[in-house]
Amino acid sequence: MAPNFAEPPRRRIGILVFDGVKMLDFVGPAEVFVEANQTVPGYELVLISADGENVQTSIGARIEVSGAAADAGRFDTIVIPGSELPPTKFVTPEVIAAARHLSCNTRRLASICSGAFVLADLGLFDGRRATTHWKFAADLARRYPSVVVEPDAIFARDGNLYSSAGVAAGVDLALALVEEDYGADIARRVAQLLVVYMQRAGGQSQFSASLSGPVPRSPVVRKAVDLICADPAFPHTVQTLADHARVSVRHLTRLFRAELERSPAEYVAFIRFGVARDMLHAGHTVTAAAMAAGYGSSEALRRAFVARLGISPRKYQQRFRSTGSGAVLESPVAAAVS
Repeated sequence: MAPNFAEPPRRRIGILVFDGVKMLDFVGPAEVFVEANQTVPGYELVLISADGENVQTSIGARIEVSGAAADAGRFDTIVIPGSELPPTKFVTPEVIAAARHLSCNTRRLASICSGAFVLADLGLFDGRRATTHWKFAADLARRYPSVVVEPDAIFARDGNLYSSAGVAAGVDLALALVEEDYGADIARRVAQLLVVYMQRAGGQSQFSASLSGPVPRSPVVRKAVDLICADPAFPHTVQTLADHARVSVRHLTRLFRAELERSPAEYVAFIRFGVARDMLHAGHTVTAAAMAAGYGSSEALRRAFVARLGISPRKYQQRFRSTGSGAVLESPVAAAVS
């Protein structure tokens, strides 16, 4: 009798779409799953709407769906994207009913951006960790006080429930799901094919350090800030920054405190710490993070972490690593040609 070489069944990924759905919220993760099929016979992608009717996206394009949620069958994973519309507009009774049915017929459930409001409305996030786009986080926490909202996370997992920040963060979450299904090597290959980073950790901030504080208002401060952010490892001093901005040290310090609530030296330290933190999230070694951020040594970075967070960089990295791969981040270009 001939051996059976039949391929294993693909994991069905259902994406619930609706009028006003943000296109990148579902197209980004969908492309990750489709790209994975070039390497493994991994996924069958199914677009669903509440009533089986085609929908119009945030950019006006009409999307053809496979059918209604009630008739869609069983799934491995359900993805619920968000919208630029307020949740009060797109979280309709029809969408809620469809999501409730799908949640009972899937192994795991993921929301992208404000899609978290759908799962929160169903009570699925009660007592659980969840995230969403930063601009919706406060509203999610206010409307659903039982949800443990993590407003700064790229994505979060609690049991079989997943949630991510908006738009591009859906790609990070989808890569994590692929890694969970098929391992780090496959997820890395998908990232290479898509020419994206592999991968931002779930606990990583939605903002780089330079975007998380007050915004410079004057051209003088902007010029100094741009120089710091362009090369955080450079030995910046108040004098070199003042010379670059063509103002006095006293004037620059006054403007920094007024606009950024920090002295120039404190701002340099703030940016360097953010760079080092993000590199640790991405899987770089403590030594590499220290060198890239301008600390000079891993011991200097260790002292900075203990002073700010009370733990060492290594313990911080272990605590916030979102996957088990420990893979080192590559730049998109390096990943694409490796």
